[in-house]
Amino acid sequence: MVYSSDELRRDVLAGLTVAAISLPQAMAYALLAGVDPRYGLYSAIVVTAVASMFGSSSHLINGPTSAISLVVFGALSVFDPEQKIEAAEAMFLIGVMVGAIQIFISVFRLGDLTRYISESVILGFMAAAATLLAVGQIGNALGVHDKGTGAQHVLYRLWLTLSQGDPYNIRALSVTAATLLLALIIRRLVRHYKLPQLDMLAALVIVAATAYFLGWTQSGKYGKTVIAVAGSVPSSLPTFHIPAVKLSWIRDLGSQSIAIAFLGLLEAMAIAKSIANQTRQKFDFNRQCLAEGLANLVGGFFRCLPGSGSLSRSAINFQAGAATRFSGIVVAISVAIALMAFAPLAQYVPKAALAALLLITALRLIEPKRIRYAFRASSLDAAVLAITAITGLALGLDEAILIGVGLSILLFVPRAAKLRVSELVVDDDAVVRERLFADPFCRTLLLYDLEGELFFAAAADLERNLSELLSRALTENIRYIVLRVKRVRNPDLVCLEQLEHFLKNSEKLGVTVLLAGIRSNLLEALQRLRFDDWYPPERLFLQGADEDSATLAAIRTVYRQANGKGSCDHCDAKRTELSRSRALYYQV
Repeated sequence: MVYSSDELRRDVLAGLTVAAISLPQAMAYALLAGVDPRYGLYSAIVVTAVASMFGSSSHLINGPTSAISLVVFGALSVFDPEQKIEAAEAMFLIGVMVGAIQIFISVFRLGDLTRYISESVILGFMAAAATLLAVGQIGNALGVHDKGTGAQHVLYRLWLTLSQGDPYNIRALSVTAATLLLALIIRRLVRHYKLPQLDMLAALVIVAATAYFLGWTQSGKYGKTVIAVAGSVPSSLPTFHIPAVKLSWIRDLGSQSIAIAFLGLLEAMAIAKSIANQTRQKFDFNRQCLAEGLANLVGGFFRCLPGSGSLSRSAINFQAGAATRFSGIVVAISVAIALMAFAPLAQYVPKAALAALLLITALRLIEPKRIRYAFRASSLDAAVLAITAITGLALGLDEAILIGVGLSILLFVPRAAKLRVSELVVDDDAVVRERLFADPFCRTLLLYDLEGELFFAAAADLERNLSELLSRALTENIRYIVLRVKRVRNPDLVCLEQLEHFLKNSEKLGVTVLLAGIRSNLLEALQRLRFDDWYPPERLFLQGADEDSATLAAIRTVYRQANGKGSCDHCDAKRTELSRSRALYYQV
């Protein structure tokens, strides 16, 4: 495929637009994670570039995200605020572990497991994440130092900060308010006039410049500033660095790394699939999963904050007209150039301004409309959402993800294991359909339809239903059973054993069982288990083998074999009609 000059132009323009928003977001998310702002910028270079090079989506932009940063913050909370070097090394190790887990998931094609994580879990997690995000920035927004230690809960630390902390800094509070107001006003103007989405960057630059000219971010006589600033960022690109490895860290950070790995995949895949649905682009799930892992693994060796797909930056990339994955490369190069050229200016960026941008981000993470929809949809969705959110606030975001995933699986398995069994009849119009209460009973055959997954969790239901079916046949002196298996899926060892016991027991008790609508996977399983050594092949009716239907072919076979033996008036009428024409058809 030829890469045209028009596609290059679109990618460059989109990349420059996204880079403008990546700069303040990268610094803000690093601050959110409790680490040096440069690590967020490094992530916006390395993680973004690697994911774009190896990914599948043409529009997904990777890098630091608020949700990932919050979980990283929770993971690093075991370190005291003075242990900045140890916390940074642990963060690099987390990046390597997350990347390795995601690559493992991709190589063994386990990414599809994320499909079983319900939307209620995501909504609950995002609600908790947004709340913790806002709580974590209140100290910076008020211009006071956070109190407490990393071992204490974030809500308790907030209470200590507010009740026992320093007096509020009025100048920092005014910076927070001004940034909030400006960001909201500029965003309205951007939407109204359809301008490039630079609202956050514009608000940050205006407020930072104003604070500088007022002298609030310039060092005074004792080297201190009136309000806290983000800190100096060296004018250097990320360099290769092997993270420090401690066994205690691996043990302590293992669960958080798993949570970040799955959360990152959920974020990236949801965003990429959403955009792909609009562009009709073919999306390779496992390739993108591999790209996410490679990006975080490489990022861990280049001092990067772990990242994932960014909703805001990907949406801007798409809306700005990006054509290919090269737009992500442009973003990374632009951030790198900006880092080299303007890094010294970061020391004049007020922490209060970054905190205000994160408060806006927190507000946008919560989706009240979808939360209300989930609560109205079902009590199960409401319970999962609430439990995930409460767990996130009480125990931490990594525990919330793991518990939410566990709840999703617990709710999924019983539903998947539900085996639907329905009785069918041949009515007076020679139509095969589900039996109604008013339909007469037939003494010639029992006709039943099975539908569902034939795996071990459904074995108990299958055994009970087959036993009841055989018991009814013996009680009512019915010698034929037609079992329609067209809609059963994925038979496994346990259910196949149940089916074998049922067929053999029926034969011993004088009941002939015919299997109708057999599909290729079930047929292959029966052949591997040598059913043909003892089960007559003429009792198997393959799906698609009959000109009308495998089920109808089985019913005709029963009518021919019964031939008046123990038959009823109902079946005699159908047999007479069948002898005149092949008018039988079914409606199930």
